[in-house]
Amino acid sequence: MRKVILTTGGTGGHIYPALAVARELKKRGVDPVFVGTIHRMEKDMIPQEGYKFIGLDVKPLKNIASVFKMVKSIVKAIGIVRREKPDAIMGFGNYISVPAILAGIILRKKIYLQEQNANLGFANKLFYRLAKMSFLAFEKTYDDLPIKYHKKLKVTGNPLRNEVYMVNRKIERERLKIEEDEKVLLITGGSLGSKSINDAILSKWERTLAEKKIRIYWATGKNHFETINQKLNKYKPNDVIKPYFSNMPNIMAVSDLVVCRAGALTISELIAMEKPSILIPYQSIKVGQYENAKILEETGAAYIYKNSEADIAIERAMDLIKDDNELAKIRARIKVLKKDRAAEKIVKAMDIWGTK
Repeated sequence: MRKVILTTGGTGGHIYPALAVARELKKRGVDPVFVGTIHRMEKDMIPQEGYKFIGLDVKPLKNIASVFKMVKSIVKAIGIVRREKPDAIMGFGNYISVPAILAGIILRKKIYLQEQNANLGFANKLFYRLAKMSFLAFEKTYDDLPIKYHKKLKVTGNPLRNEVYMVNRKIERERLKIEEDEKVLLITGGSLGSKSINDAILSKWERTLAEKKIRIYWATGKNHFETINQKLNKYKPNDVIKPYFSNMPNIMAVSDLVVCRAGALTISELIAMEKPSILIPYQSIKVGQYENAKILEETGAAYIYKNSEADIAIERAMDLIKDDNELAKIRARIKVLKKDRAAEKIVKAMDIWGTK
């Protein structure tokens, strides 16, 4: 049986694409094996999905101890690759992928990379020259890399959760008892939440109460929920305020407009579902959310605001959601960015299909 090691972890933004590829590999009779760190969410999440997980004691390179752990993890990864005998190794970015990818290079295995963001992250920058192929989410990434490596790049879009493709807007709106003339505004700062976005909504809360035909789904983030709940003395019966929506694809499907950060998978889900959005990127060069957001803005498919402009963004959202003509134009512009069946394209392009 063919086997592929998938090395990923840290956040859902790295793990979900790997799981989507794993499902596609399994459908084609390939055994996916995951390698990650014992310190992050993949150690629980991957086994829960029914896949073999091998943990490494690896942490971000912040001090001598973490460097020592990285070296030990590389040695352990070499042993894992020798034992598992994979046909290929695929990395999904960040420091967690470094030991297994480096082990694969040392042992002359086929290396593949998948980049979720508009700009290559640290780990993928290290290895793209040595990879057989790097799968990109966005065309923009070509601009950052030398032309001589472009033949080793392929734009597939981001592999997404099955729910994103399977959820039906009409069915979900009926299930949630959303009226035909009722608009849905989804506001989220991610699983941890965003203080700037939350504070902006609170500052405009009186206006949201006056908009009887706008239903709000507000994910505050688990760290902010209790504080916000104490501050809200009233809200419309149909508004839904939670720390996070575990069924986020369903809520996004019914939404007419989304106010959110600009993580790579969020951007890809907005594109896949053709959702107009107002983006407030997390302002860190390391994360690269502004570059992700620009992809939508430059197509006329989203509006970008800074953290300091979050209150203006919420005000804009309350106006835009009532402008059916502009929302229709935005949805039409998003379609040119769509890349369907990313996981299928990635797996088909891998050179592992020769005779065993």
